Amino acid sequence: MELIDIGINLTHESFSHDFEPLLHRARDAGVAQMVVTGTTAQASAAAADLARAHPRRLYATAGVHPHHATELDQPATEVLIALLKRAEVVAVGECGLDYYRNYSPRAAQLTAFARQLEWAAGCGKPLFLHQRDAHDDFIALLRRHPEALRAGGVAHCFTGGARELEDCLELGLCIGITGWICDERRGLGLRELVTRIPAGRLMLETDGPYLLPRDLRPKPATRRNEPAFLAHIAAVVAQLRGESSEQCAAHTTATARALFGLSTFAETLGGQ
Repeated sequence: MELIDIGINLTHESFSHDFEPLLHRARDAGVAQMVVTGTTAQASAAAADLARAHPRRLYATAGVHPHHATELDQPATEVLIALLKRAEVVAVGECGLDYYRNYSPRAAQLTAFARQLEWAAGCGKPLFLHQRDAHDDFIALLRRHPEALRAGGVAHCFTGGARELEDCLELGLCIGITGWICDERRGLGLRELVTRIPAGRLMLETDGPYLLPRDLRPKPATRRNEPAFLAHIAAVVAQLRGESSEQCAAHTTATARALFGLSTFAETLGGQ
């Protein structure tokens, strides 16, 4: 059984002290490949460098998270556009809108998101998308830039309701499901909705070190989420969908490889 973690923040400082053991734990849990999330120009460059150092095992995204929208100046733009030309960088993002935190003003978020949609249209790579409490503006901007979706995209860490899901599917987006679905307080609605996501549009992610599954036993002492726990998320999703873990892994992995253009290498589980 092979899994792909499509959203993992491996450049986070909490992973720095045990990076290689973490990769081995992921491998042992069946996680064949991972896409390392870029959230700023600096983090995107670090993600790309990690991916280059671990070919066929790690890949990266390059973009600016809405929290950092005000940082998308000319130097950052030049760095990110250069990164998007690299083969190991497989998507534009993490980009989108976040009106829940509003760490950057909404006007700056809209501007940064629109610019990154233009990059996606130009480079022909899919979008790695973030949206929280900003659905209407998010969908409206995507609809105004249909050329940005020619290579597709994924609604990363989807936590929305039925209308949000329908809108994303209508636009052709894939849906990324995290350990949020394991949360008995916040994930109940998502548990029903995950059955409405067609095979071929569903992908799995940890979003580590965040969103440690609340029902994971035993819990790690650090409370840090990591790629090895993707197998637990996959098992929960499979049970909810009435699938075996092997069936869920097969179609979510095939979808991830198709969207991001990842090569299939059996040695990813045994080589590095």
